[in-house]
Amino acid sequence: MSKSKSTKYIFVTGGVVSSLGKGLAAASLGTLLEHRGLSVILQKFDPYLNVDPGTMSPYQHGEVYVLDDGAETDLDLGHYERFTNCTLSKFNNLTSGQVFENVIRNERKGVYLGKTVQFIPHCTDEIKTRINDVAERSDADVIITEIGGTVGDIEGHLFIEALRQFSLDVGRENVCFLHVTLLPLIKAAGEIKTKPTQQSVAKLREMGIQPDIIVCRTEHDLNEDNKKKIAMFCNVKSQNVVAFRDVDHTIYECPLNLREDKLDRLVADHLGIESNTPDLKEWTEFVERIIKPTHEIKIGVIGKYIELQDAYKSIYESLTHAGAAHNTRVTIVKLEAQTIEKDGAAEHLKGLNGVLIPGGFGDRGTEGKILTAQYARENKIPLFGICLGMQIATIEFARNACGLANANSTEFNKDTPHPVISLQEEQKGIEEMGATMRVGASDATIFTGTRAHELYGKDLISERHRHRYEFNPAYREQIEAAGLKISAVSAPEGLVEIVEISDHPFYIGAQFHPEFQSKPNKPHPIFSGFVAAALKQEPTITL
Repeated sequence: MSKSKSTKYIFVTGGVVSSLGKGLAAASLGTLLEHRGLSVILQKFDPYLNVDPGTMSPYQHGEVYVLDDGAETDLDLGHYERFTNCTLSKFNNLTSGQVFENVIRNERKGVYLGKTVQFIPHCTDEIKTRINDVAERSDADVIITEIGGTVGDIEGHLFIEALRQFSLDVGRENVCFLHVTLLPLIKAAGEIKTKPTQQSVAKLREMGIQPDIIVCRTEHDLNEDNKKKIAMFCNVKSQNVVAFRDVDHTIYECPLNLREDKLDRLVADHLGIESNTPDLKEWTEFVERIIKPTHEIKIGVIGKYIELQDAYKSIYESLTHAGAAHNTRVTIVKLEAQTIEKDGAAEHLKGLNGVLIPGGFGDRGTEGKILTAQYARENKIPLFGICLGMQIATIEFARNACGLANANSTEFNKDTPHPVISLQEEQKGIEEMGATMRVGASDATIFTGTRAHELYGKDLISERHRHRYEFNPAYREQIEAAGLKISAVSAPEGLVEIVEISDHPFYIGAQFHPEFQSKPNKPHPIFSGFVAAALKQEPTITL
């Protein structure tokens, strides 16, 4: 049972196909409700059996989004934090793996007092407990919970059943079921088909849940006839059928898109919430700066999963935020590290205003990234290295500026004569892969008189990490003497957090992941500084 009847709950489900944009719909609704003066928290339930996505390949899952407390989570939590003011924790992402792990642990401890352990009620109770945990910890007016996957998937049945039970526990008047579905346009017939939506809602109703609002993903506007048809067959009011149209330029148009059909007001009215009409002036201005900037720059992102749109999702979004702050369109040029390894850096990096080397694991493509760092350093092209990118910058500098031949990371070559990047002491002997890295937020001290201090404007920062290997302190004095300055160290351990070159337009490597703390109207200071430096490079475009 929930702590209080005052908390309202919105459950977002999806039908017909995956990748419909449930996460963006949930995040956008959170934006609108916050602008109505309500406090909002979001969470994601993922039906897969992994405990978390930390050990999943980017080809399977996309980006792993890291929270302050070190939880490795689904990338949709990145949307939640970027679109709203909430700061999430491990309690905001639940997987089937966690549910079953907790139930088995409880069974072994005798928590169930000898009862036969079953999917219902023990697994469903575990899911309901997580909703209540978030309610207790957040004290939010509204909790929005997205259910991953598609209604009808066998692995999602437990979550749907748990939601059905939960709505009875807290009172149906305190719950809004929002179902996101697809309205395909059959071009040959020239018409939108509502049957997939009807079938999806029918499946949900078979499982005991009647959606209150249906959000239709569509390439076109919904006419009143289509709304009435969906309403009749799906047992909802016509005004509660909402169009979620394809956006033309940026995902940050989504809240404005959903506001057109007054989704936030429909939800507030359904839940009996008194709130203000949202003032979206600042959000609209931010979107306008993205759509109609005055300048354009090209930033090369050199990665090993570059063909996957979601692998570097937060980095792309952070560049968008920084670009908007400078009234600049950031055109991202995606470059495969192995291609640079094969062709050389000059052929692919000429004409770019800046290059960014993101994080990653394994040695594939690392030599191409090292060539990139060398080219950017020697040709005074702004460079920003993140996590592995910072380590790459250190390795390149050690080899070519310090004369340490074959310097490397012990991740890539255990027998390197100069292990300028090495395994953290506490990581040695660890064999399990899951949740064993240095992960989550930690404090760092920034030294005055550095570019990093100039960008942050303060002495102490907190940033999120996800890595095992570190700058080797045995080489610190030699590398700094050659010109790669250490500008920030962790507090109190003294681990190297930021490296930079002073006599360069912009050359910064960060051991942490700043992309996890960038917001639409509050870009991360290093990303903002990077874009500002790139704007000073030729050729830039004035639009």
